[in-house]
Amino acid sequence: MTQNGENQAMKPNPILPDDPRLTAYALNEMEAGERAQFEPLLNADPAARQVVEEIRAAGELLASALENEPVMAPEPAKPPAARGRVIRFPQFYYMVSGLAAACFALFFVYWQGKQPPVEAKRKYVEVDLAAMKAASDGLARTEKEEALEKSSARAPVVAMGGATVVNQVAAAEETVTLDAFAVSKDKKQEVPRAAALHGGMAVASARLNAPAAAAPPPAVYWRQLADQDFSTEAYGYRKDNAYQRVSDQPLSTFSVDVDTAAYANVRRFLMQGQRPPADAVRIEELVNYFPYGYTPPTGNEPFSANLEVASAPWAPEHRLVRIGLKGRELSEAGRPAANLVFLLDVSGSMQQPNKLPLLKQSLRLLVDRLRTDDRVAIAVYAGASGLALPSTPANHKADILAAIDRLEAGGSTNGAMGIRLAYDIAKANFIPGGVNRVILATDGDFNVGTTSEGELVRLIEEKARSGVFLTVLGFGMGNLKDSTLEQLADKGNGNYAYIDSLAEARKALVEQAGGTLVTIAKDVKIQVEFNPLEVQAYRLIGYENRLLAKEDFTNDQVDAGEIGAGHTVTALYEVIPTGVELPAGLGSTEALKYQQPAGPVLPNHAEMLTVKIRYKEPDGTTSRPLAFPLTDSGARFEKASADFKFAAAVAGFGMLLRDSPHKGGLTLGDVTTWAQAGIGSDPGGYRNQFLGLIQRAGQLMQ
Repeated sequence: MTQNGENQAMKPNPILPDDPRLTAYALNEMEAGERAQFEPLLNADPAARQVVEEIRAAGELLASALENEPVMAPEPAKPPAARGRVIRFPQFYYMVSGLAAACFALFFVYWQGKQPPVEAKRKYVEVDLAAMKAASDGLARTEKEEALEKSSARAPVVAMGGATVVNQVAAAEETVTLDAFAVSKDKKQEVPRAAALHGGMAVASARLNAPAAAAPPPAVYWRQLADQDFSTEAYGYRKDNAYQRVSDQPLSTFSVDVDTAAYANVRRFLMQGQRPPADAVRIEELVNYFPYGYTPPTGNEPFSANLEVASAPWAPEHRLVRIGLKGRELSEAGRPAANLVFLLDVSGSMQQPNKLPLLKQSLRLLVDRLRTDDRVAIAVYAGASGLALPSTPANHKADILAAIDRLEAGGSTNGAMGIRLAYDIAKANFIPGGVNRVILATDGDFNVGTTSEGELVRLIEEKARSGVFLTVLGFGMGNLKDSTLEQLADKGNGNYAYIDSLAEARKALVEQAGGTLVTIAKDVKIQVEFNPLEVQAYRLIGYENRLLAKEDFTNDQVDAGEIGAGHTVTALYEVIPTGVELPAGLGSTEALKYQQPAGPVLPNHAEMLTVKIRYKEPDGTTSRPLAFPLTDSGARFEKASADFKFAAAVAGFGMLLRDSPHKGGLTLGDVTTWAQAGIGSDPGGYRNQFLGLIQRAGQLMQ
């Protein structure tokens, strides 16, 4: 594809996230005629629709937080002599957008002021302007911090809500200007607190209007350091799977994965104008975020296998194999009664609007879905753990919602104590044959008690033996401990989703409630045996931290992944057929002295591979085997199914974001073309939303 063709494919008249019309539309400030013209564009752009929904959700959050709260009104300004009719013109929408940002910034400052006082937040710091400038110009993170400490009279750096903030005292002759208002400060008077309101809504920033004088004296300065350099988010290292020679490794074994957190997290980075860290991009979670139209099981097995092979679009001489599993569907009426325990992090790190406030909105969505025979308990943890709501029948919905509304954030994070309490409650109310599940909602920033990832994972492994399953919901940014949350879900017989918006909460907790809550098969393992007469080498795309030894496949003591009702699981292999040149570095190995090569025993020479699956019933201890052979008919990528094309597009997108060594000449234009060819019926509009993310990535990766 030419460069011009690629750009056209990537930019089909997108609506940028900072387009002021989105704010005007969301706040019902758009005139009827213009609204009618704008709506078709909006309906065709899922990413823009998501921005509108989040603006509305933030507005609802603002209204809810300020309801019945006394607000000090400013002195009324003198009215103008004459008030004219408001004339609408394009600049007006910029005014609306700015006004909304200012409102959110002011609300955040007000909201912070309502929190319990913390000594660190009251500290004053005097900072030398010259040293401060040196600290901010081209220095590494540790050098910045050292310069800040050397230039301050008292402890300068205060951790607040995941951002690093420096509070100072203003000298008498200085004026500190905030985005929403300006105030002159007397000496030793504290500057109002301000911090980033994450999610791109608004930022309350400050800057010094220093007198135009040479060499100003050591003075006071305020600086917001909420940039990516100071993020404490944690992601586990992942190296892309290398090619394996079939002559050396004829078996490829891994645990299934139905987590989707990586896609929502990657979307959050891109929507904020940042390229995600490579280790945040787990390709299998990107691929598995989307529903696929696989044929459901027809017999007594809990899932079916759907296999397909065609040419790999980024390397046409190679073959791409897709393994698709489809879990048995369950109707709402057919779902067993549920015993749920919400385990909620209410520590100080959860104060930000995209954490506990969004969490409370998300839980309300789930509570509205519950049946009268379900039960809900709410356990909370901060410095200590406690029971916010004993196990309560779901027909007492008002009591459950009231307990959710009362939740407030504050304190440190003792996650291990909360985990023990939640599992004890779940076991005390255990429903034989029912849905028994702990739903852990947190940013994963455990900092009191048991804090190491290894100890927490071992604790979850121990509790998982009780028959209680786990769902992990990650929230927030700046200090998200993604690696820890992924491991907890993996070892807790559960799934992991990242909630970046109310729309994502609705997808995970309402649209896919069956898969999130009801496990139909556990410890599901896949082992692929390749035919050496058909395949020279292969590589598994993604699943890097789900690989198993070949001996683990039949070992029922080895933990693996779970499949929920209605879940789809997709795995992709890039295969190098016999007779095709191998990549550099994958040449033949030296002949072994004591081994003689044995000819393969093949019942069917035409078979390319056989997919073997082992799984356990949700309450079982012994695995059951399944096997599905695949024959390569030589299909080209252009003739593949829409689901196949779309999964390949998402995998290619992940390779580009990770800068994979296997991406070859792959471009975002290619990914766009394949994704458009694989849109299909697109229930929920998620595939169209993906096209918008490709456009966002294109703006960042040019």
